[in-house]
Amino acid sequence: MTQTLAPKPWIDAIAPYVPGRSTTDDGRKVAKLSSNENPLGTSEAARAAFMAGAASLDRYPDASAADLREAIAAAHGGLDPARVIYGTGSDEILHLAAGAYAGQGDEVLFVRYGFSVYPIAARRVGATPVQAPDADYATDIDALIAHITPKTRVIFLANPNNPTGTYTSGAEIARLHAATPADCLLVIDQAYAEYLEAGEDDGAFALAQSAANVLVTRTFSKIYGLAAERIGWGYASAAVVDALHRIRAPFNVTTAGQMAAIAALGDTGFVARSREHNARWRAWFEDEIASLGNQGLRAVPSKANFSLVLFEGKLTAEQAYKGLMEAGYIVRWLPGQGLPHGLRITIGTEEEVRGLAAVIRRMVEAAG
Repeated sequence: MTQTLAPKPWIDAIAPYVPGRSTTDDGRKVAKLSSNENPLGTSEAARAAFMAGAASLDRYPDASAADLREAIAAAHGGLDPARVIYGTGSDEILHLAAGAYAGQGDEVLFVRYGFSVYPIAARRVGATPVQAPDADYATDIDALIAHITPKTRVIFLANPNNPTGTYTSGAEIARLHAATPADCLLVIDQAYAEYLEAGEDDGAFALAQSAANVLVTRTFSKIYGLAAERIGWGYASAAVVDALHRIRAPFNVTTAGQMAAIAALGDTGFVARSREHNARWRAWFEDEIASLGNQGLRAVPSKANFSLVLFEGKLTAEQAYKGLMEAGYIVRWLPGQGLPHGLRITIGTEEEVRGLAAVIRRMVEAAG
């Protein structure tokens, strides 16, 4: 009998992550509005710190990321640095969570239209991904609670959510946590939390401070403009962080990356300018889409640095995606996430946002 090498069946079941494109079908580099990057770039302070890191290219980075953990803890209201976990983007932290707490026979729960890494993280360890229904593209806490079973070991909830941009209140997060079994890890994925306005706090850090089964994750890839360095972090109980460290890759955050991230945390002016730019042009763009509502377009209300635009009229999302690409704008079309009628569009520069909106308006008018 001939034997062949094959991966585990749950690995074969994974639909690989598809990143936002950076070139058109014909290879042109155009305005990239597909990956939710910061249109203002990177803080000059962070850039200078990153360059300084080149002085120690011959040495391994600090495996404990001690200075970065101290800076993160201080910047977020005096968290305990010993309870900060760090990784190659927040994606690694999400995978660590599934790897430490789920496996064959277990379930990993998340909302429909959630971040596409969640089912990958589940299947990677042989667990079964479970989707709870949404509430008009937003997280439905009652649906999540209804789908918790004795097999549920990890619950992922992105807040604000990706790819919809919707936000779940602190009261609703607390209600979900109250229904989460003690042997299940609740992961609050806050990749876009820095775009929230003052006072918009979902209470996740407070929960993680006191609860043994809550992990909050964040990233330096979005508002801090350090996407190329892939730096993420999380906060949880000492026991959860210890478990994640056991399977974390060693030396997973580079020296230059650690230095840049520390400097980025200190440049609060850059963060404020990025937040203000995003709030202004996201609101402007959503108003533009609202003006086309009688043509079947609507933007799901977003708290992130992107807008999910639904095409429910004569102009389809696929047609708009291709038309925008031809005009010089790459956005994210999402048929693989159950949204063939949706485009996720990053809020870019003023010029990019105005130009893209004008192209959409022209296409809508041409479609009649």
